[in-house]
Amino acid sequence: MAAIVLYCIIPFYWMIVSSLRLPTMGRDTSFIPNPASTANYAAVFGPQNNFGRSLVNSLIVSGTTTIVTLLFGIVAAYALARLNFRGKGGVLWLIMACSMFPIVVLLPPLLKMFSSTEPFTWFPYWINTYQSVIIPGLSFGLPLAVWNLTAFFKQLPVELEQAAMVDGCTPGVAFRKVILPLAAPGVFTTAIIVFIGSWNEFLLALTFLQDPSKQTATVAISKFTGSSGFDTPYGTIMAAGVIVTVPLLLAVLIFQRRIVAGLTAGGVK
Repeated sequence: MAAIVLYCIIPFYWMIVSSLRLPTMGRDTSFIPNPASTANYAAVFGPQNNFGRSLVNSLIVSGTTTIVTLLFGIVAAYALARLNFRGKGGVLWLIMACSMFPIVVLLPPLLKMFSSTEPFTWFPYWINTYQSVIIPGLSFGLPLAVWNLTAFFKQLPVELEQAAMVDGCTPGVAFRKVILPLAAPGVFTTAIIVFIGSWNEFLLALTFLQDPSKQTATVAISKFTGSSGFDTPYGTIMAAGVIVTVPLLLAVLIFQRRIVAGLTAGGVK
C-alpha cells in the first residue's frame, strides 16, 4: 500500500515542486525548490494565457454536463430498476454499448455535423459553442450514470415506495421524498466521476472550441508558450496543472463527506 501511495503521490509532488521553482529553473531536478518562488503562478494568469477565462469555461462545461447527466440518469436508472418490461436487460446493455466507441472515432463525423457541412447542412453551426462539448460529453457520462444508479436503486427495497404510497404519496412524491434521499450516496459518487471526466476532457474541447475565449483549461495549458514563443514554460505549465487539480480535490473532499453522511443515515434508518 505504501508503494502504491508513493507511486500516485510523487508525480503530484513533483508538479508542485516544479511550479514553485524560478521560471529560469524549469528543468531543475532537485526535490526541494531552492529558492521557492510563486512567479510561475503569476505567469499562469498573464494576459497572454487568458487562463482565468479558461477556468470559467471548464466550470461551465463540467458543471452543465454533470447536472444534465444526473437529471436524465436518475430518471432512466429508476425506470430500469423499478419497471418491468420486455427487453429491459437489452436496453441497459445498449445504453452501455453507446460508451464503447473511442472518442477518436466519433470526432470526424461530429466535426462535420457541428460545422454544418455536407451531408449535415441542416444541422445548426455549433463550432465554438459550449453545447458542442457538453452534448458529446453526455454520450459518455450518461451510460456510466445509468449503469451505476440502476444497480444502486435495485438495492433499495420496493416496500419503501409502497409504504409511502399507503400514507398518501403519489409515485413521484414517494420517489422524490423517500427514494432520492436514500440514493444520495450513489448520486454524489456518480456526480464525482462525471465531473472529473468532463473537467479532464481534452480532445472534444481541442477540436470544437477553437476560439481562445471559449477554450477550456486543459486546452489552454497545452497552448502555453514561453517568452520567445518557442521555449517551453515548464514551471508555468506545472503551476497551471496544480490550479486545475485543486478544484477536483476540493470536490472529492466535499462529496466524500456527503457520501459518508448519506451512508450513515441510510444505515440508521
